[in-house]
Amino acid sequence: MNPTEPNGWTPLAHSNEDLERARAVPNTPQTRAPSYRLAWNDEDFLTKRELRAVRLQLELMKPEMMLAERGIRSTVVLFGGARIPEPGGEAWAAKNETQKKNLLENSKYYEEARQFARLCSEHSAASYHREFVVVTGGGPGVMEAGNRGAADVGAPSIGLNIVLPHEQAPNLYVTPELCFNFHYFAIRKMHFIMRAKAVAVFPGGFGTMDELFETLTLIQSGRMERVPVILFGKSFWERAFDLDFFAEQGTISPGDQSIIEYADTADAAWDIIAKFYRL
Repeated sequence: MNPTEPNGWTPLAHSNEDLERARAVPNTPQTRAPSYRLAWNDEDFLTKRELRAVRLQLELMKPEMMLAERGIRSTVVLFGGARIPEPGGEAWAAKNETQKKNLLENSKYYEEARQFARLCSEHSAASYHREFVVVTGGGPGVMEAGNRGAADVGAPSIGLNIVLPHEQAPNLYVTPELCFNFHYFAIRKMHFIMRAKAVAVFPGGFGTMDELFETLTLIQSGRMERVPVILFGKSFWERAFDLDFFAEQGTISPGDQSIIEYADTADAAWDIIAKFYRL
């Protein structure tokens, strides 16, 4: 159904007019009462526990509609640690000397993530930035590197931020019009995967592991199409978890390990994607 009527009336214009009329009424105890507010403009009402289903739907629809309006059809997802600094930066999250040393050594992945995002974005330009658009969690560390790499070549990139008590604020390289904020982890995860043509995972912590294993589960269970899942830093990941051990124990099927591929450089990771899609 076309939202614009023959006389030029649109629901949005009508709603805005209603809001202005509601604000223009005399200031009385009745018009100041919470019950008088228009339901869709009543923040106290919309944040009630009983309205959770509505808020979930809104968090799904808002980014979906805005990405569709932009014409973005597919993405390359970059997951990775918020605490990994850029080369020459400070290990601000380190709690001891061992962590400081390792975080600084892992700063090489910041540069690889940045270069990988450049490669994805350069290819994306061929589709007027509708395919293979870089998407990250929008925060610091590897996420910043991904958005920064896209910005290096003048390409748009997406940031899917989430409200957290620490570490999460939009980095300055996310395209402002594609910078989203979420309350619900579940909906944010859906948006990461819904358009994904590849998933690149850099060293990280619990959040990175959560995102990785959810992706693997969706592919293993057939709920998501097979896409390249590329782990940067084989030496890191082989210590972080052992898929061969899972297979030996019978908790995954033999061959499930093949869902994952490893790369140490941006060029190697892009080659995996190019081969998979015969680019």
